[in-house]
Amino acid sequence: MILTLAITPLRRFTGWNWLARHRRTIGLVTFGYACLHLSMYIGLDMFFDVSDIVEDVAEHLYITVGMTAFLLMIPLAVTSTKGAIRRMGRRWKKLHRLVWVVAALGTIHFLWAVKKDIREPLIYAGIFAVLFLLRFPRQAKG
Repeated sequence: MILTLAITPLRRFTGWNWLARHRRTIGLVTFGYACLHLSMYIGLDMFFDVSDIVEDVAEHLYITVGMTAFLLMIPLAVTSTKGAIRRMGRRWKKLHRLVWVVAALGTIHFLWAVKKDIREPLIYAGIFAVLFLLRFPRQAKG
């Protein structure tokens, strides 16, 4: 997700406009990774036991946050086709701003899931914070 969100600032600072062509693919790969992550949880951790999964989601806040992030990624992935972008018009951009909520929730999920060394999730949080701040338009000086 960091790569997806880094494309606009990279384009702005480097002029590498060719990166825009790859944003959708990188975003969908991110969704694919989330699907794999969830599949591993459902299959290997919970052995496909729906009642245990529901109980785990309700009982552990970090799993609830992770599940929420995943559920918010679904409409982003589904509406990533050219046809969906065309049909939705300006609403598409509003919907896809959810990526920032997903990034925050995913980072919180990672931070709360880690038991001891929280440096890695904090690094991700810092990178997302910098990318978020770079999204704000520059204020006119003077």
